[in-house]
Amino acid sequence: MCGIIGVMATTPVNQLLYDGLQVLQHRGQDAAGIATADGGRFHMHKGPGLVRDVFRTRNMRNLEGNWGIGHCRYPTAGSAYNPAEAQPFYVNSPFGLMLAHNGNLTNADELKREMYLADLRHMNTNSDSEVLLNVLAHELQEASGGSFRLDEETIFKAVAGVHKRAKGAYAAVVMIAGYGLLAFRDPYGIRPLVIGENSVDERKEYMVASESVAIDVLGFKLLRDVAPGEAILVDVQGKLSSRLCAEPRPYAPCMFEFVYLARPDSLIDGISVYESRVKMGTRLAERIRRDYAHLQIDVVIPIPDSSRSAAMELASNLGIAYREGFVKNRYIGRTFIMPGQAVRRKSVRQKLNAIHQEFAGKNVLLVDDSIVRGTTSHEIINMARDAGATKVYMASAAPPVRHANVYGIDMPSRAELIASFRNEEEIGREIGADALIYQTLEDLTEAVGSLNPAIKQFESSCFDGRYITGDITPEYLSSVEGGRADAKVGSSEEGEGGEGQLDLNLVS
Repeated sequence: MCGIIGVMATTPVNQLLYDGLQVLQHRGQDAAGIATADGGRFHMHKGPGLVRDVFRTRNMRNLEGNWGIGHCRYPTAGSAYNPAEAQPFYVNSPFGLMLAHNGNLTNADELKREMYLADLRHMNTNSDSEVLLNVLAHELQEASGGSFRLDEETIFKAVAGVHKRAKGAYAAVVMIAGYGLLAFRDPYGIRPLVIGENSVDERKEYMVASESVAIDVLGFKLLRDVAPGEAILVDVQGKLSSRLCAEPRPYAPCMFEFVYLARPDSLIDGISVYESRVKMGTRLAERIRRDYAHLQIDVVIPIPDSSRSAAMELASNLGIAYREGFVKNRYIGRTFIMPGQAVRRKSVRQKLNAIHQEFAGKNVLLVDDSIVRGTTSHEIINMARDAGATKVYMASAAPPVRHANVYGIDMPSRAELIASFRNEEEIGREIGADALIYQTLEDLTEAVGSLNPAIKQFESSCFDGRYITGDITPEYLSSVEGGRADAKVGSSEEGEGGEGQLDLNLVS
């Protein structure tokens, strides 16, 4: 997952883009970048690290212009530790283009070969985002018919060409030199993208972003979600136009956005993320009442942070006390393997500490948003026991994660997913829980889908193994998991698989 933002304004946008990336920081902490346009020139600064660490005052001063794009990266393809893969990416032929991308192209290798052999384009990194940029550049060249002149028709035709060639999940913002800001979303709407507007002296300003929270915080008014397959174009005069550029496909937003990825104060595809998590808690309470009524639960405790909404509603529905039992240290940085040191596992206890009086002598129900590897859950259950809990039950607001995600979430390989080859009873024993309760996929889908009946299905492949784009083969999955294994071996960081993969139990 990554965070993207694009702004066409009437005044300098460097601070707006910086503030927007700060709001979207939860979507990517590996690298950040901003590009702006002033006259016919692009200005860019990017680098590894958090937004606050990448940009200094001197960098911001150089980011001149009234329109631009920004990106914060969580690695999903390519190398997590290659600074060259920070975004935005730039090409100068046939038109000056800057692109920032959230998602993952499932046919990136095929496209890269086509780009080199047929389109005569060279890629300098392993990033699928650079592939997407070059596909767009080629399609713009083809759509312009060699005239090298751009208008709305040419640009929308080029985006349609991208949709025909690119497979997978993607939301992108693009700067076209001398013309304006372009944004588009994959035909299934897997990765989120919204548009907002602002009025300044009777002139309109426009913003596109991964989540509505960026629109809200920066003082814009949310207009709507960008539709699946739609392209949004804002020229340098501030004229907004849009067009559906892909054949109709099933509308299938990513379920994991609602389970974990998105901020609770965001609206995605007409659904309140906060309300969806409350509904997850309601459904989970119903399952406990129906199937686990024999459990004597004294207190419900969330595992910070994204499970709080579900845990609170679950406790309310069951009439059980809700307590905060863990305090999260938000200032723990990465632990590196120093020369001569033996490799050791980073302890969960560096990030969480138990409030002992909330556990002592009680039967505790811990609630998490999901369980991925299970090692974190095991450690947290041990912490609860060490704090004096009599019994420790675990509930997950999501179903078992059994399959790889190929649409922009860098989950571990199936060999590392605790649920891949175990049933619920075996998982419970593995993590040391006295009882383990999972949300069913049917209940999760109903909980989220009830908030927008227009959406009939969700991309839920990590739970059910059904890949909505229809192009995912066993061979492709093997290559993806092989690449993740190689990245793990090559990582210079400690921990479970390195920080290049998503720590779904602890990152908020």
